Amino acid sequence: MKTQLELAREGIITKQVETIALNEDFDPEVIRKRVALGEIVVANHPKRPQQKVVGIGTGLRTKVNASIGTSSDICDIEMEMRKAKIAEEEGADTLMELSAGGDLDTIRRAVLASTNLPVGTVPLYQAFKETTAKYANPGKLDPEYLFDLIEKQLEDGISFMAIHCGINQYTIERLRKQGYRYGGLVSKGGTFMVSWMDINGKENPLYEQFDRVCALMKKYDAILSLGNGIRAGAIHDSHDRAQMAEMIINCELAELGREMGCQMMVEGPGHVPLDEIEGNIMLEKRMSGNAPYYVLGPIPLDTGAGYDHITAAIGAANSSRHGADLVCYITPAEHLALPNEQDVREGVRATRLAVRIGDIAKYPERREGEKLAAMARRDMRWQDLEELLMFPEAAKNLRQSRMPEHKDTCTMCGDFCAMKKGMEVFKDDISGDKIS
Repeated sequence: MKTQLELAREGIITKQVETIALNEDFDPEVIRKRVALGEIVVANHPKRPQQKVVGIGTGLRTKVNASIGTSSDICDIEMEMRKAKIAEEEGADTLMELSAGGDLDTIRRAVLASTNLPVGTVPLYQAFKETTAKYANPGKLDPEYLFDLIEKQLEDGISFMAIHCGINQYTIERLRKQGYRYGGLVSKGGTFMVSWMDINGKENPLYEQFDRVCALMKKYDAILSLGNGIRAGAIHDSHDRAQMAEMIINCELAELGREMGCQMMVEGPGHVPLDEIEGNIMLEKRMSGNAPYYVLGPIPLDTGAGYDHITAAIGAANSSRHGADLVCYITPAEHLALPNEQDVREGVRATRLAVRIGDIAKYPERREGEKLAAMARRDMRWQDLEELLMFPEAAKNLRQSRMPEHKDTCTMCGDFCAMKKGMEVFKDDISGDKIS
């Protein structure tokens, strides 16, 4: 089976490319060319025909990923299935199943059955969890078992995987020579791989056998998302030598993977001060040959726990504005607890708002919907306004909970409604292009 990348290079416009072009209002040939260049990846597992086709990359709407999954403290498979459905209902584009507690095969398959979204995983989670259960020592992980596990997850229908190929002895040496970090290591998979390398005195098998990783991903036309296991977990660690070493390696691997016909993404930070986000994205795009960039937030503040969905939304709006292609949401529970259903809902909504802000700054031609909403608000056409909003039910319920005496206004201003008074003064002066 040929990958979407290989087919695009042969000049073939697949039905998946046609779907992306239709959904994004593009010429299919433009999408095909960008897929062929590796600037757009296509998430669509061949064994899940009902799965939504999602394009990620240059010129497309910035996509939102929602992450769910159990932990060693909280393992409720029914809740994870509900969280998956809520994420899809709220408009997430992709889902990552990141469970680390319970029967991981059963949980993954249940989540896949409960959503039509493309689903991703981090295979190192299951590898180290099951190795620890078997040997009471994650350092006994067998690389052959890891590769078998990657294929098992792909066989189940996983569309993209965050695989930590960019961690190697060189990146670890950078951590040691810089005196470690203020925020430590925050990637579960990355940290356990660093530990495995330290215990065994060996190179990371995912780096050492990168061609084997790509071959597995190609077999299922899955997207290889080069994980950022050395990402900064504190803004004071942002762009330190260890992070940059991994980023350079991941960008090199993205190029190598494309040469092998594998669909590639690069993953980014992490905790990044607001003034460094643009530079971070510029570096990834330049060094990777414009590979799609998948970022976590980023989070531009270390003291916002409890409201990190807002903190991260600020980072996400900026990252979307400057060229990020897929943004992983952050929920209010980040840094504090395993997210519940309401956390997932709030996380998706905040991130969707953020990337829309970024997209309309990046692509001014996409502001038409904002103008229509403003005109409906000006004219106090409340029902029309609700239909134009991102979250119409929330707006409708809020307004109805505090209805004004005069229904054409709202209780914010009541008798002193600026919109109403403005229309009385200027109703005869509205130019033709400003008539609703």
